[in-house]
Amino acid sequence: FVVVFLSFFLLLTNFFYSQSMLAALGMVVTLIVLLTAQLTFQYTGAVPPLMTRLKTAAKLFLMAAPLGLLLFVVFPRIQGPLWGLPGDAQSGRTGISDTMAPGSMANLARSDEVAFRVRFVDGVPPQDKLYWRGPVLSSYDGRTWTRVARRQSSVMRIAAALRGPAYPYELTMEPSNKRFLFTLEFSERNLQLDGQSASYTDELETYAMAPVTSRQRYQATAFLDYTVQPGLSDDDMRRWLQLPAGYNPRAREFGQVLASHGSPDAAIRAVLQLFRKEKFEYTLEPPLLGRDAVDEFLFNTRQGFCEHYASAFVFLMRSAGVPARVITGYQGGEFNPVDRYYTIRQSDAHAWAEVWLGRRGWVRVDPTAAVAPERVRQNLARTLPQPAPFGFEGLVALQNDKNSWLSQMRFSLSAMNNAWNQWVLDYNPDRQQNFLKELGSTFANWRTLAGLALIAALIGFARWRQQVRQTDPVEAAFSAFCAMLARRGLHKAPDDGPMKLAARVKGLNVPGEKKAAMTGFLDLYGALKYGVPQAEERTQSVKRLATLLKQSQ
Repeated sequence: FVVVFLSFFLLLTNFFYSQSMLAALGMVVTLIVLLTAQLTFQYTGAVPPLMTRLKTAAKLFLMAAPLGLLLFVVFPRIQGPLWGLPGDAQSGRTGISDTMAPGSMANLARSDEVAFRVRFVDGVPPQDKLYWRGPVLSSYDGRTWTRVARRQSSVMRIAAALRGPAYPYELTMEPSNKRFLFTLEFSERNLQLDGQSASYTDELETYAMAPVTSRQRYQATAFLDYTVQPGLSDDDMRRWLQLPAGYNPRAREFGQVLASHGSPDAAIRAVLQLFRKEKFEYTLEPPLLGRDAVDEFLFNTRQGFCEHYASAFVFLMRSAGVPARVITGYQGGEFNPVDRYYTIRQSDAHAWAEVWLGRRGWVRVDPTAAVAPERVRQNLARTLPQPAPFGFEGLVALQNDKNSWLSQMRFSLSAMNNAWNQWVLDYNPDRQQNFLKELGSTFANWRTLAGLALIAALIGFARWRQQVRQTDPVEAAFSAFCAMLARRGLHKAPDDGPMKLAARVKGLNVPGEKKAAMTGFLDLYGALKYGVPQAEERTQSVKRLATLLKQSQ
């Protein structure tokens, strides 16, 4: 017994390492096996077959499941994960950072880990408009783009004009151990978070007040047609025009040529035309770059990922006197038709540019769209050729086909995992209180209570009818026989068996044929009750028993 109870305790420790739906199912199976072992110790004589013991343990588990579900719903929750080691929150995690160097985004593109999931409440933007904004990188040292620390405030005001249809959405972000939050460009600055508030910067970034160490859910509303910060001063522009001295002389010279085009719009079109017409390649495995990375990329290798194109574009814009900065985040996402959520993975990590165009304010420009427009219209898996391990080219093709059986199975599994995360792992104190309030208001309605009472009565009646149908016909006949004796003044004592009751029947003042039928009934009942007749013999005896009962009345 000690080993079994210790096994129950050790079983719980598995949740320190994984709380997935698959892990929970494995724990249920293991629990039933342990209950079977515990049951086995209870037998002192013949032990039933293993399958019988497993079924009994499964029934015990199902009987306890409603109580467990009730405790899960109503037992007071604690803030944060119930199962987690203290060091989990501080462990390193994959994701967008506040720096970007050649190769950083390409490394993320190889990760299939989920970054966040999004559900649109009313209407869905086009795929090529799904830009999920994260850190803004304004400083460049010749190799790495870095975010400049900015003042953050929960009430920071910016000049913005929002037009067109609104797209309300709910975003569930996976733990990142970082503070920045991702929002669809351009989202109103009124994020509603669970358990904390959001802060904002003048570079249109959104941050949590504390690192996101557990799954975080928030609601926002986005507008795809907007004008943001059209009235910035020359002093504001300086930080978005700075370039490191002594780096990329050819790109600087080309920037001066772009400045001669006469307008920022013309300079932008010239660079995008360069990327579109020349032999630039969009690849996850670009060659390594040296000290003058932008020069080597633009004029030599011409192979790169999104960070190469965004970095080169912003450098050229600043060289041409156009304020510009690098934006990092995610682009696109995979729509799941089963639960209608968008799944944004680390492989959707993306970098693009923003330029300031006077009265038009900050305008998004994605140089990658000029080189690989399919990257913006579709997800990365359909843009780049995917190697098939061990020659399973057919399976890779099925996975990328949204209508294939493999994709449908993958969508279903993803939807189940998402539901598990949303309704089980994310059942925090706030959601519990809201649920119990709604439950209380529902039960406060007399119509609901009357309906529940009617349902309970119907269930009770159905169970009673089932029990009546399942009653042993021998015992049913004996009960009717005892009721008949009670009407004649002979009440069966608790210790009266068939033989003792037959002796008492002989003293009744009834005709001889009825008395013979009564004693015959009791003799036959005793044989059926304590004997083991064959199936056909039992059937005939039950019919005979019914006949004797009629003759006794």
